[in-house]
Amino acid sequence: MNDNKGLFYAIGAYTWWGFIPIFWKQLDHVGPVEIVMHRMVWSCVMVTALIVMMGQWSEFKALFRDYKLLFRMAIASLLVSVNWGVFIWAVNTGRIVETSMGYFINPLISVVFGVLFFSERLRLTQVLAVGIAGCGVLYLIFGHGEFPLVALSLAVTFALYGVVKKSLSIPATHGLALETLLMFVPAAAYLIYVQINGAGIFGSNLATDSLLVLAGLFTLVPLLLFSAAAKMISLTALGMSQYIGPFLQLALGVLVYNEPFGSDRMIAFGLVWIALIIYSVDQLNHRRKTRRALRMLS
Repeated sequence: MNDNKGLFYAIGAYTWWGFIPIFWKQLDHVGPVEIVMHRMVWSCVMVTALIVMMGQWSEFKALFRDYKLLFRMAIASLLVSVNWGVFIWAVNTGRIVETSMGYFINPLISVVFGVLFFSERLRLTQVLAVGIAGCGVLYLIFGHGEFPLVALSLAVTFALYGVVKKSLSIPATHGLALETLLMFVPAAAYLIYVQINGAGIFGSNLATDSLLVLAGLFTLVPLLLFSAAAKMISLTALGMSQYIGPFLQLALGVLVYNEPFGSDRMIAFGLVWIALIIYSVDQLNHRRKTRRALRMLS
């Protein structure tokens, strides 16, 4: 029963992230930096309120005594801010297809960072997968003259964010609260500054104000679903679910917002998808062998 519920939560989280461009499109008249600052502020308010309501304030407050943790969380906060900013800017400038490629190649970038930062060893099939995905990126650069800046920026910043978070073992709500709290003062200062100078959008339209506040909720809900799923299902099932998000983003970009998806992008995406199939099959086989070995030892 827990497995079924966990899978439901995972699908819910990634489906939410897949359809999130529709929400950001409603704010395409607001600058991406201003949106990110509002997202930080309102996410912080909502997740902190949730921690208080859950009776976890004492445990959360104790985190501030760990300066090494705070330093790492500050780096994570900076990385996720850049990631959010690039994503929102890309969505609102007609580059949803590029964002989907970024999140498709993110797992493969994470594999490379595992080697660079944690001295992990790649299996032959993982090397093959990374190489094929690299060919897809190189095709866009040299074959078509299109540098996939958005895709690589999203993939690299999110993979680096994962590197920082890998060494931390705190609840997801506490992590988000810390990340947003560390950015709260500069984010609030920026918003106050633009409002004083008449460049801020907040307060000019109730619908826009409501959407900016809801940005906090739209950040928190999928994170909570993902956190619940991670505790209930295997990493393999969680990993397989992650492709729902970029697939839905790709479908939105092409079918709903009529973004171009010519033969050049088809070839690049095709290579990335082949790489992901190889990578996913390798992951499944490796976990199956690991479980079999553990059963034999026990």
